[in-house]
Amino acid sequence: GCAAMLQSTLGKNIFSSPSRARTRAASKMLAAPPVRTALLDNIHAGPLFHPAKKSYHDDIEQILFSESQLQQRIKELGRQLAVDYAQKQPLILGVLTGAFCFTSDLVRKMEPPPRGLMVDFIRASSYGSRTESCGTVTLTADHHVQVAGRHVILVEDIVDTGRTLSVLSQHILAHGAASVKVVTLLDKPSRRVVDFVPDYVGFHVENLFVVGYGLDFSEEYRTLPYIGVLKPEAYSAPKE
Repeated sequence: GCAAMLQSTLGKNIFSSPSRARTRAASKMLAAPPVRTALLDNIHAGPLFHPAKKSYHDDIEQILFSESQLQQRIKELGRQLAVDYAQKQPLILGVLTGAFCFTSDLVRKMEPPPRGLMVDFIRASSYGSRTESCGTVTLTADHHVQVAGRHVILVEDIVDTGRTLSVLSQHILAHGAASVKVVTLLDKPSRRVVDFVPDYVGFHVENLFVVGYGLDFSEEYRTLPYIGVLKPEAYSAPKE
């Protein structure tokens, strides 16, 4: 076969003093045959090579707080909480889903960490997939750690109307918590519809629709590393 022919030809040392015909024959045998497959033929026509859709970053009108600004302020809040709760064995309750980034960074900035510090999460919302609070607070997942007798710190991404945190605070107290305080990354006091004032505030913001660092619109934009103002066309345009 082809292998025998190649061995025979190489055995005669075709490279020492080859004739023109033998050189052409060896070249044909040594050359790799052309390989063509459907994948190679169509590689540039497949979906992997279509231009990428517009980035989430392109939907941001203005960056309000950069990643470094967020981390600096969170460090300050964490240090303050560590002092205030040094002897209280605090229970941190992050409000899902928006506060997952803030909660994670905040507890790691509580230095030195208070003895007895525990972390849990609770899920509540008054937005759904809207840009405006619907006025009804939905508690869809309760905490697992017992709050009775504990000093609870509710961690929220943003206080807007105040309804969610007002209801949550009452809910925690009704379960026997020794105290309930609220720390929020953002506060929109101009939007308040109930008498509620958070105990610790990262930044005050105007009435702007902000996303990033856990805050979303219709469950998107949460993973942006900064907080920015969403362009109106991004939330007014119909979904594809």
